[in-house]
Amino acid sequence: MADAELEEIRRARLAQLQQQASSREGNGGSSNQEEQRKQLQERRIAILNQILEPAAADRLGRIRLVNESRAADIENRLIMLAQTGQLRQKVTEEQLKELLNAVAENNRKEEESHKIVINRRKGGWDDDDDDLLNL
Repeated sequence: MADAELEEIRRARLAQLQQQASSREGNGGSSNQEEQRKQLQERRIAILNQILEPAAADRLGRIRLVNESRAADIENRLIMLAQTGQLRQKVTEEQLKELLNAVAENNRKEEESHKIVINRRKGGWDDDDDDLLNL
């Protein structure tokens, strides 16, 4: 990614932070917030168009149709990678698949860490032992 593109991304992020700070002060109305949200979305789309190949962008669009939150998570990760300079070239569809698999694996590991496992003791009473008590 070129230095000019990274500088543009940084300027957009700085403008976003400044807009958020001004809206916290109570200066912005709902229409102003709506416009800021639209501008932010447009910037996100522009950044994603710069870092994704068309096939990868198409796949991400299909993911968005199925699972909005997962697509937003992937987009955030891609934008973060671009902002930190870890992307050297446009992301291909195969690289996007790898990222999706890594995120899915990470989610599975998280879910497994919260699992409760119940182990039953062996050698306890069973139905046949009830007959002995009734003698």
